[in-house]
Amino acid sequence: MLYDSVDQAKKKSSGCPSQSPQAKQQQQQEEQIKSSLSKIKNKIFVLSGKGGVGKSSVSANLAASLAQKGFKTGLMDVDLHGPSLAQMFSIKELLDVAPDQQLLLPKKINDNLKVVSIQGLMQDKDQAIIWRGPAKTGMIKQFVGSVDWGELDFLVIDAPPGTGDEPISVVQTIPDAQAVVVTTPQEVALADVRKSISFCRTVKIKTLGIVENMGPFKCPHCNEIIELFKSGGGEAMAKKEGLTFLGSIPFDTEVVKSGDAGSPVVMENPDSTFSKAFETIVENITKQL
Repeated sequence: MLYDSVDQAKKKSSGCPSQSPQAKQQQQQEEQIKSSLSKIKNKIFVLSGKGGVGKSSVSANLAASLAQKGFKTGLMDVDLHGPSLAQMFSIKELLDVAPDQQLLLPKKINDNLKVVSIQGLMQDKDQAIIWRGPAKTGMIKQFVGSVDWGELDFLVIDAPPGTGDEPISVVQTIPDAQAVVVTTPQEVALADVRKSISFCRTVKIKTLGIVENMGPFKCPHCNEIIELFKSGGGEAMAKKEGLTFLGSIPFDTEVVKSGDAGSPVVMENPDSTFSKAFETIVENITKQL
C-alpha cells in the first residue's frame, strides 16, 4: 500500500493523464503565459506604495515615450479596482479576440504602442469589482496570459497600489519584471515608498529606480519655481536606499487635460518640460537594460 501511494504521488506530480481537469487547465494557463511573455524582451512593473501619486499617468507617459523612441511597446493595466489607462488613451470599446478565439488583442495606438486594460473586459464601466483575494489572483493570471502581444521591446505594467494580493500576483506571474517605483516628494508618500522598496527586495525583483512625480514647476505667469510637494525627496530616498534616481517629473496641469482628452502629454506636446523629463527617465532606464 505504501508503494502504491508513492507511485500515485509521482504520477500526479509528473502531470499524468489522471490529473484533474482543474490541474490540466492550470498547467495550460501557465504554458500560455510563458509563451506570451517569452516574446517580450523587457517587462517594467510600475508600482507605488499608495494611491494618488500619479502612477497610472507615469505608466502611460513612460510607455508613450518609449514608443516615440522607436521601441515596440505594450502597456497593460491590471488595476482591478481603479483601471484608468483606457480613459487616458480614449479606449471605449471592449477588447477584440483573435480569430482562433484563444487570445485577446491589444488596442493599437500607433505603430509602436499597444494598450490593454482590464476595463476592456467589462460591459459596464461603472461596475465595482467586489472580489476577494483568490478571485483577483486568478483573474490577473488569466488576463496576463490571455493577451497576444507579439514581439515587444518593452511591456509596461501599471499595477495596483500597495503591497497586497494584486501586486504579488503580477510579480508571481511575471517573475522577470523589473520595478520602477513612483513617489511624490513629501515625506508622507516617501514612507510608503520605503514599503514598496522592501516589497521588491522581499519578492526578489530588481528595482530599476525611483521616479519623483509632481515635482517643482515654473509658474507660467512669473516664472518663479513652485514646489507644491517640496522637492528632492525622491532623489534623497534613492541615494539612501542605493537605488538609481530615474528623474523628477514637474507638476503639470496639462496631465489632467490630456488624461481626460484621451492622449498622454508626451504624445500631444513632445517638446514640453514634462515630456523632456520622460526622455531623461527613458534614457536612465535603457542605460541599465
